[in-house]
Amino acid sequence: MVKFLILFFSIIFSVNAQKNKPEFTIQIDSVLKTKPITYKGINKFLRPFRRDTTKLKGLITIFKENNYLDGKTYVENLLGIQYRNFSHYQKAITIHKQALETAKKANSIEFKVFSLNMLGVDYRKIDANRTALDYNYEALKLAETVDNPSLGLRRSIAVSLNSMGNIYLLLKQYSLAIERFKKSQEIERSINNKLGLAINYQNIGYAKDAQGKTEEALDYFKKSLNLNNKLKNTYGQIICKSSIANLYIKQGKPQKAINLIKENIETAEKMGNIEYLAYEYLSLGWAQSRLNQFSEAETNLNKGLKIAKKHNFSSALSYAYSHFSELYQSKKDYKSALKYYKISENFENTISNERTIQYVNDLIIKYDSERQDNEIKNLAKQNEITQLKLIKNRNIWIIIIVTLTLFIAVLYFLYRQRLLKKEKRILTLEQDVLRTQMNPHFIFNALNSIKHYIINNEQKNAVHYLNKFSKLVRKILESSTLKEVSLQEELETMDLYMNIENIRFSNEINFEINVDNTLDLSTINVPPLVLQPFLENALWHGLSSKKGDKKITLSVFKPSKDFIEINIEDNGIGRKASAKIKSNKFINRKSIGIKLTKERLHNFIKDFKNPFSLVFNDLINDDKTSRGTKVALKIPLK
Repeated sequence: MVKFLILFFSIIFSVNAQKNKPEFTIQIDSVLKTKPITYKGINKFLRPFRRDTTKLKGLITIFKENNYLDGKTYVENLLGIQYRNFSHYQKAITIHKQALETAKKANSIEFKVFSLNMLGVDYRKIDANRTALDYNYEALKLAETVDNPSLGLRRSIAVSLNSMGNIYLLLKQYSLAIERFKKSQEIERSINNKLGLAINYQNIGYAKDAQGKTEEALDYFKKSLNLNNKLKNTYGQIICKSSIANLYIKQGKPQKAINLIKENIETAEKMGNIEYLAYEYLSLGWAQSRLNQFSEAETNLNKGLKIAKKHNFSSALSYAYSHFSELYQSKKDYKSALKYYKISENFENTISNERTIQYVNDLIIKYDSERQDNEIKNLAKQNEITQLKLIKNRNIWIIIIVTLTLFIAVLYFLYRQRLLKKEKRILTLEQDVLRTQMNPHFIFNALNSIKHYIINNEQKNAVHYLNKFSKLVRKILESSTLKEVSLQEELETMDLYMNIENIRFSNEINFEINVDNTLDLSTINVPPLVLQPFLENALWHGLSSKKGDKKITLSVFKPSKDFIEINIEDNGIGRKASAKIKSNKFINRKSIGIKLTKERLHNFIKDFKNPFSLVFNDLINDDKTSRGTKVALKIPLK
């Protein structure tokens, strides 16, 4: 009897313990037990926790410990989406790159496509349109290699098309954008994805609005809002209401717009979406300025501007200053209007690189005209003695204004010429740098070395190095459009470069990269390809004529809070011996790589507090023989 009671109570306690187990823990146990490999399969268990960043971070650790790669890449992608939704774009990029690497290890096409698409969206958010388009195109190409794609893959194809449409939208190619959105919409309709339909309706509305088809745009925005309301998608509701409100303002219905904007402000504050909160305050100020409520308009514009400044939202800053310009123009304060327009234009140029001066000229004319009229009125009040004196003074002021206008025009012309000259110099320097990195000798020799593997039927090595060569070429071409890259990306590029060059040395060179563990390389920026000339010198002037052990070590550390130091050390024959060999061979070719690199470094640190330093040291043994060369490059930090 006693044994029976003990067994009975044990069962009761076991059942109660299971009931008291948290839902999150139960779902983790379930997903680890079955380990599904598709988005749909994993989402069935973890969907309730997709917006909880704390739980998502914990899941990454748990899945890593249990070697559950499909689950890990799923969670990493969701965490990146949350970072992006709260405008933390660099964090989103980092975690989505991590998700892509995990998907590759898991050999999951579905999650590789998903991660590539997410990276495309991330880069589009920071206006890196070329990179975004590359990621989305790669995702689309990979997804279309699969026969009879799964539901998740079809959804990813739709996302790729939508993202490419958004990039065309940013590039103002509206017809191409609409074409992509409609293709994406067909797929979303076939898989009954109402959220995808809502997103595409919204994007088509943007394109129609840009084409001047206001009524069509409004119809698409309302269709999107209707779907988002059914889905109870707060994020989508804010976007749709914001678009509709802006259309109302353009149509001369600012009061209708204000009602929607105030709803959005309340919702954005609850969500904690600071970027949309900034835009809504700016739109509210814009609508109030159209109603001549100048005081209220200025207050709300300043609220939006403060948020945009704090979080460095470039597009929102451009939007803010543009509406400040319109506000002051409405108040007939053309001087302030001109000031804010110019600030807005500077931000717009930074984002889109498109230049227009027509609006500036209009404001200058209005400002000068107003100034002329005021001065003439003052003269008339002070000098009503005779009509002749009035005419005389008026003519004097006309001459002064014309002279001043001409003087301003000359100053502007000289400024533009100086700016163009500087831009031309920078462009020439960048082109020279690209030529030094992509010179025909390097390309020919690299391909020739790869050809050697092909001839010897070493297909695996040939494919391996051909992939590395293509990645290197792509990185070099991409970097040619950038003024700076992270040190992490620079070291990755240099590793690829050394891999290719090492083929020609029969892989005899031992190349090492040593980085101080306390450094976050993704936060340190350097000019792209700045280290290549030093590595090239170490190879061809230090190691090419050396026999035996050949080694290059690249070290990165932080000697002080204001500098990062990069050392490149080789165990070659040394500079004196290299110069002697060069003179014996009657080589008359000038090395311009180091000179160009110094010019680029001067240009890079022009706004920095501290200068850079570059020192070449000859390494000497105790017996006075050379044991190599060391290059020490110190770059200041902002």
